Amino acid sequence: MSEPVKAKKIVDFSLLRRVFQFASPYKSKFYLSLFLAIFLAVISPIRPWLIQLTINKGLQPGAAAWFLKGPAQVIIGITVIQVLLLLLESVCRFIFSFATASLGQSVVKDIRVATYKKVINLNLSQYDKTPVGTLTTRTINDIESINDIFSDGLIPILADLLSIIAVLIYMFYVDWGLTLICLLPFPFLIIGTYYFKESVNKSFTRVRNAVAQLNAFVQEHITGMAVVQAFAAEERELKKFKLINREHRNANIRSIMAYSIFFPAVELVLAISLGLLVWWAGGQKSADAAGTITAFILCLNLLFRPLRLIADKFNVLQMGMIASERVFKVLDNDDTAANEGRQRIQINGDVAFEKVWFAYNDSQYVLKDINFNIPAGKTLAIVGNTGSGKTSIISLLNRLYHVQKGAIKIDGIDIREYELFYLRSRIAVVLQDVFLFSGSVYDNVTLRNTDIKKEQVIDAAKLIGIHDFIMQLPGGYDYNVMERGATLSLGQRQLLSFVRALLYNPAILILDEATSSVDTESEQLIQQAIEKLVAGRTSIVIAHRLSTIRRADKIIVLDKGEIKEAGTHDELLDHQGIYYQLHNMQFSQQVAQ
Repeated sequence: MSEPVKAKKIVDFSLLRRVFQFASPYKSKFYLSLFLAIFLAVISPIRPWLIQLTINKGLQPGAAAWFLKGPAQVIIGITVIQVLLLLLESVCRFIFSFATASLGQSVVKDIRVATYKKVINLNLSQYDKTPVGTLTTRTINDIESINDIFSDGLIPILADLLSIIAVLIYMFYVDWGLTLICLLPFPFLIIGTYYFKESVNKSFTRVRNAVAQLNAFVQEHITGMAVVQAFAAEERELKKFKLINREHRNANIRSIMAYSIFFPAVELVLAISLGLLVWWAGGQKSADAAGTITAFILCLNLLFRPLRLIADKFNVLQMGMIASERVFKVLDNDDTAANEGRQRIQINGDVAFEKVWFAYNDSQYVLKDINFNIPAGKTLAIVGNTGSGKTSIISLLNRLYHVQKGAIKIDGIDIREYELFYLRSRIAVVLQDVFLFSGSVYDNVTLRNTDIKKEQVIDAAKLIGIHDFIMQLPGGYDYNVMERGATLSLGQRQLLSFVRALLYNPAILILDEATSSVDTESEQLIQQAIEKLVAGRTSIVIAHRLSTIRRADKIIVLDKGEIKEAGTHDELLDHQGIYYQLHNMQFSQQVAQ
């Protein structure tokens, strides 16, 4: 499960500064939003002032026409100004909303690209520790919440606060005593707003925790659905899902309850303020009292309209900040394969492990003092029981993990000195569990590399011996293999992975248990493909079936992370050690079958 979301202070300026660094390419949108926020705040008291002017100058008996010929002209003139002002304000609010939302989406786009770039460059150890659903939440849900900092958070809050200040300045200017009377209930509103903010913030925190748990749970169980169904665990897993989903619902209901209480409370405070306004102004004998009361009624609505939402916007801002902190934890993760190397020289394929020690965690070494050499163009086979460290060796050669001690060299050069992507482009790995992406056969064997032509794919498929099978599929090379290659057999997927390896023409070929889980007919095809693949290449073969590695130039036997034996097939049989015992065990099993 993902780590819980923790409530924190509303505005963490260090986080906010980092978020706005991503906004620097879009300064024009940011400055436009700030300008419109100030402009809308300045013009917000104009309409109440115009209404007050209309009543005091146009509707009172005997009122002098102060800039036109009579009361009718005053009313018509002010009405025209009101309409024009309303149109101007509407246009400005549209541009303001569009600019802030556009700014947020632009920032989200850049942060999402940066996050995904970081994710695909993380060392595999991070995927061993972090559920896939958690990284999915970071890349999609959390980053989308950062958009709210711009569209519903900081800039809209600033606009609302400026609008409140402008309205209050106008009210105090017109009648400071009446303004203080109207603001008497405000302390209760401020207290209520604080408790509302805290309540909703706790609810939002629980909601985001539940969302992260839902994502991780669903991602994990959809991926492992075959296991769930094979062991008839549907009901048990459904009960677990219902518990997480119930927590998500309860958290949302708590936030709904807070809204249901807060908004009527705001309306009540507004009603009290209006009552105090009428009570106080009703006792005044001023000829302008009617205009003042009407203007103050409009001003109070202008005050309460942003106050209804400002606490909610603070929560949106805070959750955006929490989301940004979680995203920046991914961006700050330094556990990546450092690409400090610059070597791009021709790789011939001479591989040497020199006193290599490796552990997935600091306390338990899975490889201990590993030493061996493979001359270029030769084949090394690695055998050993499950957990002996076979797969760890090939992961280190590809720099998927870091070596704690010792060095791995290719052609006498430490692999850390090679440019990372060049190094990996010269090493092809064929795994036991072949992963195929949702897409066509052509896309899967080329990995959407546009430099590889269709003719090259066909030639490679013919060489491997899978061209005729591909042509029998609906659409041939355009056939959609579906996610993980679900519509193909294991042997067919394995052969496609051989085509993929051949297309990239690697200097070093790694075969990890390539024939351990396929039928006899597929194994024969794969063995033929292997012979064509390894010709002229340095090859490392991890084998479960010892019959497949008899021709290897050298075989090493691993046991608990240590090399116990090394030699050719015949030499190891003559030695009558671990390899001899494994060979006899498999041979007796084959005879029994």
